[in-house]
Amino acid sequence: MIPCTAFDKMMDLHRVHMFPDRSELIHIDRIMLHERTGSVALTSMMEEGREVAAPDSVFATVDHIVSTKPGQRNAARMPGGEVFIDAMRETTRQFGLRLFDTHDPRQGIVHVIAPEQGIALPGITMVCPDSHTCTLGGLGTLAWGIGSTDCEHALATRTLRVTRPKTMRVNLTGIRPAWMNAKDIIVHLIAAHGAAGGRGYAVEFAGEAARNLEVEARLTLCNMAVEFGAFTGFVAADDKVFAYLRGRPFAPNERRWDQACAHWLSLQTDDGAVFHRELELDLSSISPAVSWGTSPEHTVPIGSAIPEPANATQKGALEYVGLAPGRPLVGTALDGAFIGSCTNSRLSDLRRAAAILKGRRVPEALRAICVPGSTSVKAQAEAEGLDQVFKAAGFEWQEAGCAMCFYAGGETFAAGDRVISSTNRNFEGRQGPGVRTHIASPETVAWSAVRGRIADVREAL
Repeated sequence: MIPCTAFDKMMDLHRVHMFPDRSELIHIDRIMLHERTGSVALTSMMEEGREVAAPDSVFATVDHIVSTKPGQRNAARMPGGEVFIDAMRETTRQFGLRLFDTHDPRQGIVHVIAPEQGIALPGITMVCPDSHTCTLGGLGTLAWGIGSTDCEHALATRTLRVTRPKTMRVNLTGIRPAWMNAKDIIVHLIAAHGAAGGRGYAVEFAGEAARNLEVEARLTLCNMAVEFGAFTGFVAADDKVFAYLRGRPFAPNERRWDQACAHWLSLQTDDGAVFHRELELDLSSISPAVSWGTSPEHTVPIGSAIPEPANATQKGALEYVGLAPGRPLVGTALDGAFIGSCTNSRLSDLRRAAAILKGRRVPEALRAICVPGSTSVKAQAEAEGLDQVFKAAGFEWQEAGCAMCFYAGGETFAAGDRVISSTNRNFEGRQGPGVRTHIASPETVAWSAVRGRIADVREAL
């Protein structure tokens, strides 16, 4: 038997048909929806008189447009956003789909609740009309983002036509320092190989250092595979994943648990399997990472100077962020700080940030916000007293949702503000018109917020 990669095994198991052009019709096991794009697909299906093929395989939430301000859970955070929320509520009711609405303790960011509810599972195919669906690869799920039209097709047929990407293995080696967040790892990879470095590939993160990552760290790692340009990213499931999933609401029950684990263990890359490309990253050689420009690839180790622009894009990025080449990022004054998003808003992220904030406070002039990734994360954090740590440090403590990860109108930071953020994108205007975003780990965000300037988190430890 020819050795096979884990990705090819998963694709082969789900292939329904091979077309003459070598594209494949792939069976889709589960679908996640959120109100910003999912409501569009469901509304279109209703207008066209189509039915959802398997309602039990579809899960919906409100996260993108819903307000995260305390006491405003039924409001939208953008002008006119109620249309999306109302449409999601009505269409899911009409189709008989599960909706984790604002009053539901399971509500939260789509890519946060899918793992914590056991909706995402190793080896299944899972799609959502959202680019960061690859987050779920942290469980060994074959997950990727799609558009609303493809979403309609998946809802109506439980299939999608896919041209199989090439395979890439990124071997993580070395000892991970205590300060290091998986965010530092993936941003360093993107900076080293470019935002298109993974284009056309399904990326498997492997090696001892990858296996040593806890599940929530793996979710962060895979979240930004799309920022690397990849079709998807994943870490093969192991005992850590099995322990994480056991007993979760939509995971296999105890009667079928051993059978499920045996199947998941079979979805490993075989010894001798050949990848189209292999990269290696030594974690012991990495420093905390902070972006300087308007793309995740515009990132340097925190102690490094801002590079000279290599092209017009980089020159324009420096003009937008108002920084000059040759100067250090450390010490750059900040106006705001944000901890949240599908990248870094899980309980482990909040615990690590709170450990840095405890007994410290941000400057009065700096606006700092923390938005938990789900209602469940928020409840657990409050049970541990983490909310009190954030509040005492001067952070706003909000309800679960995407919040200021992206701007869609409505409340944001002020134009011209310089913000350090645990989000995944630092595009022009991503957090609001004229807002200049520096992406970093939640630990770096917390320490920089306390200092009032971009700062090296290793100082805090």
